[in-house]
Parts: sequence; structure tokens; C-alpha cells
Amino acid sequence: MRKPILIIVAIVVIGALFWLSDDENKADLKKAAAVKQLQVIGNVASRMMDDDVAGGFHKIPVEVKELAPNVFQAKGIANTHMITTPEGNVLFDVGIAINAGDHYQLLREKSDAPIKSIILSHAHADHIGGTQIWKEDGTEVIAHREFIEANRYLNQMEPYQWRRNRIVFPWMPETPPESGPLAYEIIPVDTLVTEEDHEFELGGTVFQVLSTPGAEGDDNISLFLPEQKILFTGDFFGPLFPQFPNIFTMRGEKIRKPMEYINSLNKLIALEPEMIVPSHHDAITGKDNLRNAMTKMRDAVQYVHDETLKGMNEGKTVYDMMRDIKLPEHLDLTQEHGMVSWGVKSIWEYYATWFHFDSTTELYPVPVRDVYDDVAELAGVQALLARAQTKFDGGQPVEALHLVEMALSTSDKAQHPAAYRLRLDVLKQMLDTAVNGHGNNYEKDYLRRRIQLTTEALEEK
Repeated sequence: MRKPILIIVAIVVIGALFWLSDDENKADLKKAAAVKQLQVIGNVASRMMDDDVAGGFHKIPVEVKELAPNVFQAKGIANTHMITTPEGNVLFDVGIAINAGDHYQLLREKSDAPIKSIILSHAHADHIGGTQIWKEDGTEVIAHREFIEANRYLNQMEPYQWRRNRIVFPWMPETPPESGPLAYEIIPVDTLVTEEDHEFELGGTVFQVLSTPGAEGDDNISLFLPEQKILFTGDFFGPLFPQFPNIFTMRGEKIRKPMEYINSLNKLIALEPEMIVPSHHDAITGKDNLRNAMTKMRDAVQYVHDETLKGMNEGKTVYDMMRDIKLPEHLDLTQEHGMVSWGVKSIWEYYATWFHFDSTTELYPVPVRDVYDDVAELAGVQALLARAQTKFDGGQPVEALHLVEMALSTSDKAQHPAAYRLRLDVLKQMLDTAVNGHGNNYEKDYLRRRIQLTTEALEEK
């Protein structure tokens, strides 16, 4: 309990200064209080996270790197970028709130010039969290046209998505903050970027803001500095480069459009950048290296897209294709963030919606789980568990898990400890397979959480 209490104390004591009146004479005090508040909260929050959660982003040291004489990158869970000019500075992404205080202090040590523009790559909280402390009077906020909708639905659906996120990231507080610097809020946007893109000049530097939807959402934009051939991409490529992209998200968001992503990749390939600066991890350099990597990502997505549509036209089921579609060797990419099989299902449902024509029952609000208890009663819990063990021993852990869930649906609580023990064995094997297979971080974090919950349920029996 001590760490959450420290967070509350930080919010109450330091936050009291932040929420002082809007008197202009107190603006500096309010800014300093906000920065300090976020620094304290961020320090405590980082210590609460498990070492291997979410790919270990929170273990990345918070520091500033000079990528070019006029480009600075503040690192952490997500990056904040500052491009300096003689007439003021431009920011690309402003990180997550718990890093925002440290980012602000470190970057302000490099330049305290006015912030003329803040460019937000998309509406995810780890890219917009520092907006409140960076925005000044006269600062222009630039985002994609679809940012308004993404910001709205992420704000409106926060309780739903928060519950899902806590399954994967159990260190999160039980409920989302409703106010203050950690709350996910609607951000007013001054300039909306469309398919026509947006270009401006400041202090002799040309800024090309590009519409590049289809990656982490349909509201993604990128920034290109044509004189230096530096490309800022937010989460367009995901946290790893190159990788198979996350055109599906486990936590639950709108499906990303595969062909939009391919078109956006073609736009970025044509720029021939010499440095790509993502909003997670380090910059990547080398014109040929970048072109080859982007081309490989494009071709991999195109391959999975085309194979999925081919299978649909041939009458294959989505599960057939999830099992069968694999990247060919020359297009093989890491699946630590996005999974090919999940992408197949996402593409299938993007084109054909949720009704698979597999069963009439799909049309009605009666899931198959509603008859699990009937199956358990008819077959007998011991028989279900025996068959589940046979499936598990035979290398079919998912089939075993189905049967275990049927056994656990029964009101015969006496059999539950045996079911929980078998479920624990199954989940541990699935985690081992995930770790030694594609190593997808979402899959690993989810399975770890299910193992934890199963262990706790078993201990209660």
C-alpha cells in the first residue's frame, strides 16, 4: 500500500499548486508544480512495474540524445522529440504522462525557446501525455483529421479499455484517473492534417507533416525534415523495426486497415529517409537499410492480406487460415508486437465482419459457454478433465483448455482444484511455447496474468 499512498500524497500536495488560479503571475509556479508532480508520480509508478511487462519499456533510462544539431530525443517508455530553430521549437510526440515531467526538464536544458508547434502522431496516451505541460500560449497543436474521433472514442471507452489493459498490465490502478495530469483528456487541435498532407517553415527548417494512417490507427501522422532526410514516425512501425505490424490490438480498438497501411508504407519508402526516429526505442539509420526494411514490411503485410483474401474466396474458414498462413522465408519478420495469425483474423473480420457463417448461433446472444455446464453434467467433470489431460499430453493445449473451461463451469466445486491445476499446467506450457516461439509481448503478458489468476484461485480452494 505504501507506493499508491505516495502517489496520492504527490497528487494532493504538489497538485494543490498546479490547480491554483489562472493568474498570469503564478504561471511559472503552476508549470513547475505540474512538472514536479509528474516527476514524483512517474518515479513511483516505474518502481511498481514488473521487470518484463510490456517488453520492458519502463526500464529504458530517461535521458536525452542529440540525434542531429537541431534534433533532441528524450527517451523513456515513449519518446518526446524537440526540433529547435532560431524562431522557436517544434515537438513531435510528447510521451506518456509519467515520463513527461522528466522529459520537460531535460529538454528545456537544451533549449528554453518558445514551443511553436506540437505534432501528435496519434491519440494513444503514451504519445500525448505531456501536452498539458508543453503547450504554451500561442502553441499550435497539429494532428491527423481522424485524431478527433480517435481521441473521442478512447476517452469515452476508457473504463472498458482500462479493465482490459489491467488484465495484461496488473500494476495499473484499479480505475482510471478522472482528473489531473494523469487523466486521459480531449486535446483541442488547431491544425488537422488530411490526405493532402501539411507543410510549414519555421526558422529556416521545412516541416512536412504526412498523413500515414493504418498502423496504430487511422489517425497516424509522420514528420519529415527533407533537408536532413530525417523521418519521425510515432508508432507507425511499432516499437520494433522492422517487425510484422500490429494490425490487431489485444486491448481492443478499431481494426487497422491493411491497405491503408500498405499505401502509407509506399509513401514513406518514396521519401528515401536516411534516419527513422520512432517514438519508442532508438533512431535507425542507413538509407539502404531503411528502404529494405520498409519494403520487407510492406511486402509482408501485402502477402498476408492477399493470402487471407485468397483463402476467403476459396471458402476456407478464418481458423484454417490462422493456422496455415505463414510468412515466406524472405519476408520473415519478428512477431514480438504483431502476430501474423492475429492479423489474418483481423483482416478477415475487417472485410467480412463478425458473422463467420460457421454456426447459426453466432447470430444470437447465447455464447457456447452458456451450455458448458450442460456438457459437464452430461459427460462428467472427471471425464472432461481426463480427456483434457489426454489432449494436453498429446500436444494440444488449446483443445485441453476448452475442456478445462467446461469443467470449471460446473457447480461441482469439489472438482475445481483438479481443473485449476490442469489449467495451470496448460497455461505454463503455452507461455513457454510463446517465449520460445514468436515471443509476442502481448501474448506473454496475457498468459502470465492468467497464470497468476489461476494460481490465486487454486490457493483459495
